[in-house]
Amino acid sequence: MNFSIAAPWMPAWALSPRPIALAIGLLCAANAQAQAESQEATLADAGALSPMLVTAGRSGSGVWRGAASVDVVDGETLRDGQAQVNLSESLGRVPGLVIRNRQNYAQDLQISVRGYGARATFGVRGVRLFVDGIPASAPDGSGQAANFPLGSADRVEVVRGPMAALYGASSGGALLLYTEDGQQPAQWRTGVVAGSDGLWRASTQATGQTGTPQAPGWSYAVDVSGFATDGTRPQSAADRSTVNMKLSRPHEGGRTVLVFNLHSSSALDPQGLSRAELDANPDQTNAAALSFNTRKTVAQTQLGLAFEQALGNGHKLELMGYGGQRQVVQYQSITTGAQMPPGSSGGVIDLDRDYWGWNARWRHEGDWQGGRLSLSAGVASDLQSDKRKGYENFIGSTWGVQGKLRRDEVNRAQTLDPYLQAEWRTQDLTLMGGVRQTRTQYESLDSYIVGANRDDSGSKNYHATLPVLGVRWQLNPSLQAFASIGKGYEIPTLNEVAYRSGGVSGFNTALNAARSTSAELGLRGRADKLRWSATAFDIRTDDEIVVQNNTGGRTTFQNAGRTLRQGLELAGEWRTGPVTLTSAYTWMRANYQDAFMTCTTTGCPSPSPQVQVPAGHRIPGLPMQQLFAQAAWDTGWAGSRVMLETIHTGRVMVNDLNTDSASAYTLFNLALQFKQERGDWTLREFVRLDNLTDRKHAGSVIVNDGNGRFFEPGPGRKLLLGLEAQRKF
Repeated sequence: MNFSIAAPWMPAWALSPRPIALAIGLLCAANAQAQAESQEATLADAGALSPMLVTAGRSGSGVWRGAASVDVVDGETLRDGQAQVNLSESLGRVPGLVIRNRQNYAQDLQISVRGYGARATFGVRGVRLFVDGIPASAPDGSGQAANFPLGSADRVEVVRGPMAALYGASSGGALLLYTEDGQQPAQWRTGVVAGSDGLWRASTQATGQTGTPQAPGWSYAVDVSGFATDGTRPQSAADRSTVNMKLSRPHEGGRTVLVFNLHSSSALDPQGLSRAELDANPDQTNAAALSFNTRKTVAQTQLGLAFEQALGNGHKLELMGYGGQRQVVQYQSITTGAQMPPGSSGGVIDLDRDYWGWNARWRHEGDWQGGRLSLSAGVASDLQSDKRKGYENFIGSTWGVQGKLRRDEVNRAQTLDPYLQAEWRTQDLTLMGGVRQTRTQYESLDSYIVGANRDDSGSKNYHATLPVLGVRWQLNPSLQAFASIGKGYEIPTLNEVAYRSGGVSGFNTALNAARSTSAELGLRGRADKLRWSATAFDIRTDDEIVVQNNTGGRTTFQNAGRTLRQGLELAGEWRTGPVTLTSAYTWMRANYQDAFMTCTTTGCPSPSPQVQVPAGHRIPGLPMQQLFAQAAWDTGWAGSRVMLETIHTGRVMVNDLNTDSASAYTLFNLALQFKQERGDWTLREFVRLDNLTDRKHAGSVIVNDGNGRFFEPGPGRKLLLGLEAQRKF
């Protein structure tokens, strides 16, 4: 199979022999994407639970006729043969997505999409997260994926490219999880997993529907799960419990949906290792983490309500509102000396967050000019109010305990985003366009004004208009091309504006948002046994947000000029008899286009010396190459399936100065699954062996770590066993 992709904005490297050779080989393998018509038919319109209309569930048509880069991983793939603890277990099959388990449950997953979000040292930045339409990202763009209920997931949609900007500011990509709806007959499912390092996970799901098929009542889906692990290193034990519930009821012309989520977790923090520590013993933990007993606890409660109503003649009204409360207490390893200056916020974070939001949308669908026209317009607003306190992490000579108060403030972020989207579709052509005006207000009210510690209150407003355009051409029934272009806008988080340069406390009003122009051009095809896609992208950013200084437990940020991200994504799926081959490959070059100055000592920019980051340096945290390949064989014996996975990750720079890097590595995983149908019962068992060759590697990096502890070791050879029982009633 031969094909080519070319556009005026594409660099010469995209057509070089190496990527094309890889493309030809990879198109014979695959990624379980939603291009298949059989999968499209199973995707229901999420309605008011969809934060925008770019999702694969739109009108049941899936992504085959869409003008955006959207991949869908269904719930069965997310769960089969997996621990069902982290999104990273199954989303490696999505090209353009870097998602890694840090083996540190105090800092959450490391997620970036086409380079967006790579700078995050904890949590998620630059990528929007949603669960059943409710943001798992705060208005300032920070987020966490720990409360994603994988046990009851119907599907996860991964939106990449220009269209992701329709989800608002800091939407370099979007991950949307939708939980399953209760249906008749009722089902009960329970499972347990156990593995190396004391890992266990137990969960129970119940789904069903009251009433009769002719007169359905409430649909319900309940998911309760618990998880714990001793961790792969000292000081890395963690536990987590989650309750997720969804109730829905149809009414004439619409439906009402209620969602509830309860999440609590506690985790020790092993932190990273220096180069010398990694080389000497990757299984160790730095002495500072042990001395200060670094750890984090989280408790979150959330409630959401969605309502949709048909108005007649193709018009529909959709309303969604949510609210929640989140508490976080985290002990850091900041040295006692670094907490002495008047502006220090201490080494203990105590955060009490209230958050809420709403989304109101009008939609219309109808025939127009020989095609199907879809229009939508709406307004979305989100608000977070953080009561943030900081304490010293010592009392006298005792470390790792809550000491004197050093910070007391209220931080607020609020968005108000009107948006408009239109799509016109025929069998052979799709035209899609949208615009979102994003407005974000930050405010900080300081209540800790003691001695030389001055009033650090401040405010900052960000606003931008983000237009996007996309088109899809069906070249023949089995081949189509698509292209899109749009503006992006990434605001700094409240944490990133918390400190000014020069080691001075107070709101950093000089820090601006990063603005980007993103374009993509792709091909996708399907045949009897093959599904494939190939997409080239180009992202040009101005005022990239980077670290200015990270010392003494305090990180300050600055704008660094232009960056360029260019890449090629390849994916597909090939089925032949009992064998399925799946793979995804990403080649990306991400560089700073302008030189900028950075600091490595306290007090930046003066009187401390600054160091220049030259133009052309690689953006840290991003591999140039990434490959996922899986071969699955349904043996026909006792419902068994054998799976072999190969995961390759290229070299990753650890800081802007490119002084060190995590080496490339290749891992092999082997899994054996069984499935038996016995009347109303379905039994599933699996055994999984990850990292077969026990390869020593740095699974992720802490970008620009001020202590030089950049490396988070990946796990060695690990065993996982699972058993699940399901019954229909």
